[in-house]
Amino acid sequence: MKKLINKPEDFIRENLEGMAAAHPDFIKVNYEPAFVYRADAPIQGKVAIISGGGSGHEPMHAGFVGMGMLDAACPGEVFTSPTPDQMLEAAKRVDGGAGILCIVKNYSGDVMNFEMATELARSEGIRVLNILIDDDVAVKDSLYTQGRRGVGTTVLAEKICGAAAQQGYDLQKIADLCRFVNINGRSMGMALTSCTVPARMTPTFELGDREIEMGIGIHGEPGRQRKSLTSADEITEMLALSIIEDSPYTRTVREWDEEQGEWMDVELIDPLFQQGDRVLAFVNSMGGTPISELYIIYRKLAEICEKKGLQIVRNLIGPYITSLDMQGCSITLLKLDDELIRLWDAPVKTPSLQWGV
Repeated sequence: MKKLINKPEDFIRENLEGMAAAHPDFIKVNYEPAFVYRADAPIQGKVAIISGGGSGHEPMHAGFVGMGMLDAACPGEVFTSPTPDQMLEAAKRVDGGAGILCIVKNYSGDVMNFEMATELARSEGIRVLNILIDDDVAVKDSLYTQGRRGVGTTVLAEKICGAAAQQGYDLQKIADLCRFVNINGRSMGMALTSCTVPARMTPTFELGDREIEMGIGIHGEPGRQRKSLTSADEITEMLALSIIEDSPYTRTVREWDEEQGEWMDVELIDPLFQQGDRVLAFVNSMGGTPISELYIIYRKLAEICEKKGLQIVRNLIGPYITSLDMQGCSITLLKLDDELIRLWDAPVKTPSLQWGV
């Protein structure tokens, strides 16, 4: 396998150094411990939005740091959760006195380390709330999770909650908003090939020349089924109908209750997609799939949504949550209301997502 890297052990740092050199007006980078933060942070009186996770999913999360989105992002090693000290130092750097919302993908290491970090931050007088993203309809449990995995809806939540923070929403209101986005967003992905982790330089799993994996995870976790390669239209239909026809999903998540001062179990139920719903359609490359193929997927997705009575009113198409060089795609549908549309349309200026400025 061939890659444009120097030494595998320098992969993450050199990536961050390149980002800092390319976007000095947007971001700054702290290297020990590693985190990316807004160049103008902290912003007094504004809720700060933080996310993070293993590297290898770029541009998520570091590429979404900037005005109207994240205040900081913590990159772990490739496919490995960031450490609590990274998150704590990032929180201290961007805290503007109005509290911090952490958007956490549902992977066991992320959940555990973010919980540890928020407890450390609270001990230093910083208000922190964590909201979990668990939108993957492919599997209920996986190698990395208890419950559904957190995937494409994470990007949408970071944009919408970032806009809300920019507009002065308070911490509890943004947390409620993030929870609402999560339960109204659903995703599923597929792989044509494995990805190649720089430290190993070999595929993380094997797929035959005429095989695909439906419901793959962003770390290469197995999905629903391995099957023979078929047409783009048939793949799109399998992904889209798995999302649209998904049954209501009840889950219990742990969230910090500020009044009680302890972690509490909260039960959430995803609503069904119904005729007449307005949706945001997100067609995402897993890293190795060109934009031309994503538009072929979007073409069929738009046809399916129309037949199902769903109105696509916003879209996002491109490589935004990836798995290194994996060939494949994912689809996310997010049910929208007037508030979510307004926040989605609000200005954003980050290295990897920009409009309205």
